[in-house]
Amino acid sequence: MTDMAFRAERLLQRQAESSGGAQTAEQRQRAIRRLASLGEMTGGIAHDLRNILAIVESGLRLAERKADQPESVRAFIAAAREGVARGVELISQLLAFADDREPNLQVRDLNELVSFSAPFLRYGAGPGVRVRLELGSDIPSCLIDPALFDAAVLNIVLNARDALRGGGEIWIGTERLVATNCAPGGPAPGTYARLRVKDKGCGMSQEVLQKVLDPFFTTKGENGTGMGLAQVRTFMQMVGGHLSIASERGTGTTVDLLFPLPEAAT
Repeated sequence: MTDMAFRAERLLQRQAESSGGAQTAEQRQRAIRRLASLGEMTGGIAHDLRNILAIVESGLRLAERKADQPESVRAFIAAAREGVARGVELISQLLAFADDREPNLQVRDLNELVSFSAPFLRYGAGPGVRVRLELGSDIPSCLIDPALFDAAVLNIVLNARDALRGGGEIWIGTERLVATNCAPGGPAPGTYARLRVKDKGCGMSQEVLQKVLDPFFTTKGENGTGMGLAQVRTFMQMVGGHLSIASERGTGTTVDLLFPLPEAAT
């Protein structure tokens, strides 16, 4: 149990005692789980928001440099405004989660979301890193929270960028996936819309791979929060999807996000 969860349990116990035990054990446990999940997500989301703001700042700086080229300036300002809008939406979703409301699940086109996010992903990847999209043609609409999706994919791209070190390519693809005979810990059988992010960076040893989803675990020293992938995992749990990571030292890393389909489409 995390420190936040422990403190939450003690607080709820005192509240239950003062109210004559009216609060049920089930209500207490639900509150504890939500507080613990919020604690895991907050650091990662704040980290991603900082990166979104960095993208906005980059767009404005480029606009300043191209002050004598009105068409370029308009494009950079439009990108910066989109970044601001995404940041505001991300904060709204975090507040909604903290306020005990359900995630903003929508039936959306995965390819459309990825295409819309592409400029921000490329800004985040930085110079020297190419972001290549390869979007499938038969992708089913899926259940997703658009704001948290943006934060999750940006987080994965930033990790891939750091793994490339000297530059390279990040590949992002989508496809329809039918999962059958799933192993323990894998996705439930069914049809999913899959987003895959691959890099050919430094990769991870199996020992590191086993810990990479643990909150506060980081291989980046003081530059890492250890919350990014923990946030992605929490996001996927919230939408009823599945996260898997495969990696090999010196070969690269592949991250799969499997998004569930609405019942009518399964």
